[in-house]
Order: sequence, then C-alpha cells, then structure tokens
Amino acid sequence: MTQRSGSPKRSPRSGTHGGASGGAAPTSAGGGDPARRAAYDVLCAVLRRDAYANLLLPSVLRDRGVSGRDAALATELTYGTLRGQGSYDAVLDVCIDRSLASVDAEVVPLLRLGAHQLLATKIPPHAAVSATVQLSRTVVGRHRSRFVNAVLRKVAARDLEQWLAVVSPPRSEDPLGSLAVRHSHPRWIVAALAEALGEAPDGELRETEQLLTTHNERPLVPLVAKPGRATVEELSHSGAVPAAYSPYAAYLPEGDPAALPEVHQRRAAVQDEASQLAALAVLRTPIEGRDAHWLDACAGPGGKAGLLAGIAGERGARLLAAEMRPARAGLLAGAVEGSAGEAQVVVADSTRPAWRNDTFDRVLVDVPCSGLGALRRRPESRWRRTEATVTELVPLQRELLERALDAVRPGGVVGYATCSPHLGETRGVVDAVRGERDDVTAVRAADQLTGVADVAAGEYAQFWPHRHGTDAIFVALLRKH
Repeated sequence: MTQRSGSPKRSPRSGTHGGASGGAAPTSAGGGDPARRAAYDVLCAVLRRDAYANLLLPSVLRDRGVSGRDAALATELTYGTLRGQGSYDAVLDVCIDRSLASVDAEVVPLLRLGAHQLLATKIPPHAAVSATVQLSRTVVGRHRSRFVNAVLRKVAARDLEQWLAVVSPPRSEDPLGSLAVRHSHPRWIVAALAEALGEAPDGELRETEQLLTTHNERPLVPLVAKPGRATVEELSHSGAVPAAYSPYAAYLPEGDPAALPEVHQRRAAVQDEASQLAALAVLRTPIEGRDAHWLDACAGPGGKAGLLAGIAGERGARLLAAEMRPARAGLLAGAVEGSAGEAQVVVADSTRPAWRNDTFDRVLVDVPCSGLGALRRRPESRWRRTEATVTELVPLQRELLERALDAVRPGGVVGYATCSPHLGETRGVVDAVRGERDDVTAVRAADQLTGVADVAAGEYAQFWPHRHGTDAIFVALLRKH
C-alpha cells in the first residue's frame, strides 16, 4: 500500500502492540460515549478509506441520532484532531517506544484523538485519558487499551507548547520545518504557500504563519442565496450574517445549514464567498456585442452553476453546464433546478467538447485542482496531497483552459479558477497557455472585484483565508481577440 504524506505506515500484519489488525472500522455507535465513538469512526474512515470528514460526519451523527452537545463535541474532536494531526504525530512518535508507524491502523486514531483532547481542549487530562481508554476497550480490546493508556499518560506530562519546543526544529535553523510541525502542515505545503505569498523560505515567514494559523481555526459556514429564488435578507432572518463582498453571500455562525428552510428547499446552498466572486468576476467583465450564451465547463457539483443560472435568468441569457461524471452531473442538475434562467446540464468531457469553437460569450472553467485553498474546511486534504498531485493535474488544467479559450467567441471572456494558491496550478498554467496563443489578453481581475482589498496578484486575483476570510481561490480573466 502506498504511504500518503503525513499518514503513518501500515504494517503488513498485526501491529507491534497486540491484536489482529482487521478490516473496516466499526460503524455501530457502541459504548456510552456517542461523541467520541462518532469521532473515532470518522477518523478511521478518513485514515483507512480516504473518506472526507465534512461529508461523512454529518451522516454519522444523523444516522445515530447524535445531537446537541454530543454532536458539537464530536465535530470539535473530529476536525480538531485532523487539523492538529501533524503536531500530534510528532509528539506521539516521541512517546512510543518504537514509532507511530509501527502501531495498528485502528489504534492510531485513538492516540490522535486522545492527544487532541490533552493538548488542545479544556477537557481535564484525567477525563481525556479515561474517556479515550474506555473507548479503546470497546473498539480495539482491553489489551491494546493498556497501550493507549500508557502513551496518553506520557503525552499528558507536557502541554502543547512544551511539546512543540521538544519536537519542532528551531525556527532560526529551519523556518519551514518549524512552521510545518508547529502548525501541522506537510513541509512541502508550507513551502508552496510561502512561495505563493512571495516570502523567502529562509525568511521570517510572517504572513505564511498567519495563513497556517487561519487554516487551523474553525471557519464559519458560507451560504449563497440563489438569485431569483432567495435573498440574503431571508438568510439573515434564519440567523446568517450578510457577507462583506458578495451580494449573494451570508455566513452562518453556528448550527447545521441543512436545517435552514432556504437550504432545504434548494433556494440557497453552502458555497464559499470567494467561489461566488470568481463566478461574478466573469459576469462583471465588460464584453461587446451579444451576451446570451454562457458555459460552465467543469460545473459539477454545481455551486457556481447555481449562481450563474440565477443571474442568467435576470439577464435573459442561457447557461450550458457541463460535467463529465454522471453522479456529479446529477448533483449539478439539482443545483440549477428551479432557476429562472434557461440552464441545460450535459454529461460531457470539456477536454473533448461536443460544442463548436467560438460559440459562447462567457466561459467559466473551474478546473480540478489539489484543493490546497480549502484546507480550513477539509483538513485531511493536507495529509493526502503530495507534490506529485499538483504535477499530475497541470496538464489537465492547461488542456481545459485551452479548450475553454477555443469555445469562447472573439470578444468574449474566459474565467479560469482554482481552489488552490499553488503557483503551478494558478499563474503557471495561465502564463503557459497565454505564451502559446496570440489571440488572448488578460483582463485585470482585481478591477472586477471592487471593494475586495489585497486581492490583486498582478493581472490575476488571489483570495486568502487570513486576508479575506474565504478559501484561497485564484481567478484569471482572459479576453479572446
């Protein structure tokens, strides 16, 4: 089995500390601690079958009837453990006689869960150890629970800052390595973020540290009121707070967005504010002549398409939303359903488009990417992605942008967007494509994002969590001659 960045190696047979390493993680609630059991089962699924916590945890809580304080605790334990995993693993490695890599895969989440409670919550140490050991008896047996107890008692001997002083390299000698351990990110991601922010890897890295700190804070839930179907005012009546930049955005400070009537009725949805602004930037760019045919070339699961479809209805335009995977196309159809404008969903590969060149007035191509811009919301992604992930995606990203430029008519505009700040996926792709074509010029993206401070990245735009409170969305606007 290939080892993923930041994850412990799996032993080919039973681990060193007793018990047979088995199949899938248990899924029944079990025991008397529904919050910790839910968190443990989700962490196991994330580790062993690459599940996404933001998709799995709500269904686990709903299926088991976990609500109120228990649901809040399960959420904090799950996301907090995933965010702090790199730091906790460094501490645990010191506290285990051999190494964390030698520990059974089903025991590792217990150790991380216990370390998070001990090092980053207000749960009393004796309660954190006792509750985690009790859970261990239920899910991995009494023998291995004694090992969990011994390790966590060692962890409890110091607080987080004391441990970080032990396990992280000195900042003066290795700035990147120090930030990687202290803020729980793979070193290569810290280096890539510093480069995107324009900070030297051997420098003070002040803004990089601000960004890493923000990645480990719990974000608010961003909502979009679909034009023609809901309003921000309606969302505010449901407890959301109007956003600063997008006229369609609001933030839910707490609670389950699915419980809002506007979301339940598909008149509103969860969508990052910068993602909304990426779509709006394409629509705000002036063009001459016809403005009736729009294309969302990588539309699934439908966040931006839902917004575009609503505005298309207000402007009398038609939207074609393309997605190559049928399951995501189904989600896409649900996202645009009920929009006032004419929106057609097609299952299509935008690298081999069925439409003719020079057809559309506006094209949005929100390409598949590493997702490094959404590490606040998907903390497990930082442990799955590798530098090879970016390298493998770049050819596809370039091809999609090329075909989008073919699809737009002369005088029309293409918006290229990624949920990543990595220079290889952003400026690198756009500059390379521009260098091969003489029929394209850039439209300064920041000019279409008036009121958003510090968003300009030369001719392009880059949103940042620590600057704007959004995901790190990149936007480039290109006009075809």
